[in-house]
Amino acid sequence: MKLQLFFNTLKFAVIPCCLFLSCKGVKQREDQLYSRHLQRQVKLTVINTPVPKDRSDMQLIVFSDGQEFKNLRMKDIFDSLFKEKLLSSVVIVGVHAANRLNEYGVSGEADKADNYDSFFNNELYPYVKKMAGVRKFREVAVAGFGAGGISAFDIAWNHADKISKAGVFSAAFCTTQMDIQDTAASVIYQKLKASRKRPQTKFWFYAGEKGNTGISNDNAANIAACTTTFVHLLEDKKFISEGDIVFTKGMTNSIDAWRTALPDFLIWAAGH
Repeated sequence: MKLQLFFNTLKFAVIPCCLFLSCKGVKQREDQLYSRHLQRQVKLTVINTPVPKDRSDMQLIVFSDGQEFKNLRMKDIFDSLFKEKLLSSVVIVGVHAANRLNEYGVSGEADKADNYDSFFNNELYPYVKKMAGVRKFREVAVAGFGAGGISAFDIAWNHADKISKAGVFSAAFCTTQMDIQDTAASVIYQKLKASRKRPQTKFWFYAGEKGNTGISNDNAANIAACTTTFVHLLEDKKFISEGDIVFTKGMTNSIDAWRTALPDFLIWAAGH
């Protein structure tokens, strides 16, 4: 009886890990986490490779707008790259958005953006580590689309102690159609310009020449020009080396364009 009870206890101790991190093949599952910072139940889409023998080899990529994973065909792209042995062991977490323009922003400038930053740092990150069974991921990347791209950059800048890479797709660095030289329109631009931090973070940017992102409540314009200006400012920081920035340009800012760019980003973020 005692032996049977032991095996039953062991079985239930192992199951959560196998649910979160597949024991074989690339898997996708839906999860949720209540956030006291955001005051809502946060839906998560989790995609991961099999568990490596040494769990300290696991990497993590957190995306904003996880509700777009289906349209992006994230799992199909991820699975194809893994089968081609182009990716290391990695967990991808897509955080489903609520009110994007409330939660995605620059911390220190808006309460909701502060709350989203706190959600990532104090709730999501510890939760994913626990469920993955790791004390520390080998590398952590954050990424986002449109306004979510600004949020990803800001979070990476604020938490360079744990985030080594940031992917920024069609970020709304300019929020109006005014001349890009009028940098007062961009809070994140001003924050970067005034910063004296020396983060050991690498940055990957995508920007299309035409159109806004097409995501709900994301009406940015001049994305390519504004991103170019932003990248130049980043390059002017003497502590950022040339090899730490990748800037990919395309024709449009759309789901289709991001889908095309995703393989290059994923390999850059979590390749061998």
